[in-house]
Amino acid sequence: MRIFIAGAGEVGTHLAKMFCNANHDVILMDEDEEKLKQVDSHFDLMTIVGTISSIEDLREANVKSCDLFIAVPPYQDMSILSCILAKQLGAKTTVARVNNHEYLMEENKLFFKRLGIDELIYPEQLGAKEVSASLKQVGTRQMFEFTGSKLVMFALKVRDNALIVGKTLAEISAMYEKQEYNIVAILRSGETIIPRGQDDLRHNDLVYVITTKSAVQQVMVDAGKKQFEIKNVMILGGSRIGKKVAENLEGNYNIKLIEIDKERAVRLADQLSNTLVINGDGRNLELLKDEGIKKMDAFVAVTGNSEVNILACQLAKKMGVPKTVAEVENIDYIDLAENIGIGTLINKKLIAASHIYRYTLRANVSHVRCLTATDAEVLELTAQPGSKITKGPLHKLGLPKDVNIGGIIRGESAIIATGDTIIEPNDKVVMFAMPMGIAKVEKMFS
Repeated sequence: MRIFIAGAGEVGTHLAKMFCNANHDVILMDEDEEKLKQVDSHFDLMTIVGTISSIEDLREANVKSCDLFIAVPPYQDMSILSCILAKQLGAKTTVARVNNHEYLMEENKLFFKRLGIDELIYPEQLGAKEVSASLKQVGTRQMFEFTGSKLVMFALKVRDNALIVGKTLAEISAMYEKQEYNIVAILRSGETIIPRGQDDLRHNDLVYVITTKSAVQQVMVDAGKKQFEIKNVMILGGSRIGKKVAENLEGNYNIKLIEIDKERAVRLADQLSNTLVINGDGRNLELLKDEGIKKMDAFVAVTGNSEVNILACQLAKKMGVPKTVAEVENIDYIDLAENIGIGTLINKKLIAASHIYRYTLRANVSHVRCLTATDAEVLELTAQPGSKITKGPLHKLGLPKDVNIGGIIRGESAIIATGDTIIEPNDKVVMFAMPMGIAKVEKMFS
């Protein structure tokens, strides 16, 4: 595809990298020539110095020939205007980054569609949803639900106390008469492994598991995870994502939110009905102690500073908080945060990329999730009638080695996939894939 990215900020640069790695034809436009030079030196793409809200600049950049136009500048007004202009000039599909939740309401989506904007992305709202989801199931690093929670994917850190550590995947499958879950990937010492039956699990592996809702408890027992109920949550940072997290949680949990800026803290106290807002520096250990951090079940750090979020979560862990969540926007810090045991990592760039990425796939894809600790993606695809994926049992189809099929949703039923599973037309299939395997498996579903 020919993909035009308007804005070379963090999100735009990450998208450019991802699409270049997938061998798309990428054009990146920004007014800042220095930013473009840095990107141009690392990736095979075209960079254009120009104003993304200029009709002349967009026309000269041949925006009419692009299949996908993505506007991700710092300001939403420019993002919206840029998409409107690009659509009028001939861009096929347009995606705009926004920071106003009103725009995402169903009654307003048609309004933006008429203006020429096909999709609106609000990364802070998506990030807040992931934080809320991570608190639903303790003991997990990441959790994604597919088609009404019929299938669930967990990222779990396994230690020596886990029943499945030291066993091969074949041995784990043999533990049960009916297969309860699929281990679709292992992250070990920074390397992603797509495992087969002879591969074993080791202490400190980050394991990606796909299972049904009814088998979640069994997965937790086998992984050696103790379950507890989350009641008290402390949020550090009253940013847009911090506010959205508090709004999502305050009906079900006791929430304390710490914000260093006095004016913002006063404003949040007025806007949040069931959240106790405290004006103070969350890096101050005495303040955290005074506000009862030792009684907290979860600590969520979502300030605008990745280093502060990582250190604050480390502090919370030392104080005995069992569940920690950190927003880590600096991708270079993700491995560090993972290795020192931060519970759940949130990265708005990766979340936004997940939602935009599906527009580049030819197969019928309803969900794509880019994972924080690995380059791999989790996809939910629908098998088309007559497609190769429906032509026999999985073990005879010659699936790429960098792909693992975890489970299938057929009507109201969820099925854990085995080598003997036969996929039927219109089945929704949840699979784990490395970047090189996505294009290959896409053809099998089309």
